[in-house]
Amino acid sequence: ICNAIGIDYKRCVLSHQTHTANIRIVTEEDAGKGIIHDRDYEDVDGLITNVKGLTLVTQYADCVGLLFYDPVKRVIAASHAGWRGTVGKIGKKTVKTMCDTFGSQPKDIRCGIAPSIGKCCFEVDTPVYDEFMKITDSDIADCITDDGGGKYHIDLWEVNRRTLIAAGVNPENI
Repeated sequence: ICNAIGIDYKRCVLSHQTHTANIRIVTEEDAGKGIIHDRDYEDVDGLITNVKGLTLVTQYADCVGLLFYDPVKRVIAASHAGWRGTVGKIGKKTVKTMCDTFGSQPKDIRCGIAPSIGKCCFEVDTPVYDEFMKITDSDIADCITDDGGGKYHIDLWEVNRRTLIAAGVNPENI
């Protein structure tokens, strides 16, 4: 894949995803970690860097991929937002870390929400529903459909979009 898109695999940095909202600032010293060098970190579902030429590598099955770019401060990020990361507001934490560490402004950040499991198929039970109901900084009630019998369908894309907006990202930049 790296050859096909013209990047050096030795400059890739692989996350160590465990469905958390933990984020790592990636530096030049991290080049190749998880690819050709052992990682010296664990439990990292988000990566951020301002180092030109480093490629951030995160992995997704049915979870939501969140991609970030600040064209002003030239910072990129990639975060893995499974349901636990979504509830843990990894999108908002990524924006805050970009701002705190690199001086980014939320209004400048561009975000992409990658394909993942859709509301049609993301069915959860009451304990997971209860975790989503703890989100208080954005109204997500209409992102959840109560199917009865303790089963719910949740729109992870929209929950993450609203979390990014609550973090100060302009809706037109998502």
